[in-house]
Amino acid sequence: MKSKLNVLIVEPSDIIREGIASFLDDGFNILAPMRDIPEDLPLRLTSIQPDVLIVNPNLLPPSPKMQLASIMQARPQMAVVALVYQYVEPQLLQSFKTVLDIREQGSHVAQLLRESHQPETDSTDDNYELSDRESEVLVLVAQGFSSKEIADKLCISIHTVNTHRKNITHKTGIKSVAGLAVYAMLHNLV
Repeated sequence: MKSKLNVLIVEPSDIIREGIASFLDDGFNILAPMRDIPEDLPLRLTSIQPDVLIVNPNLLPPSPKMQLASIMQARPQMAVVALVYQYVEPQLLQSFKTVLDIREQGSHVAQLLRESHQPETDSTDDNYELSDRESEVLVLVAQGFSSKEIADKLCISIHTVNTHRKNITHKTGIKSVAGLAVYAMLHNLV
């Protein structure tokens, strides 16, 4: 039996925190939430030991990348997930492991968090495997669909599609759409 993933949500809105928690199944343990980011968050993370940190990027201080680096250094094995429901600089979102868009279907929230916590594999290692959702996205990329079209077809956010594409590129080591199409054909996905 897999152990439960400890999830810490840092978000001022009770409705949003409770909404996210309501979509998580028994495989998750929701830690006491935080309404804002305390100055000593990196220190607190070492004692409460979350596996997944869901944080609203707009709560980060004026130098958000430095704060994120400090958070990630405090607990390197923790997945830091951006909770997005308003504009966030795209460059900042790239610093997160994945993005949880508030418009995400509830049925996908738990899967997204589980995938975000999976350890990254070395792209030169042959022991990697694409998740089912990554395979779906790969097939649609190989068929020539844009990220927006894929998001619409799979009823997920464009941020989630881009995270899957980033994970596919990392796992396969292939950056071009043509290369991904060839990969999909060689692995009998299309």
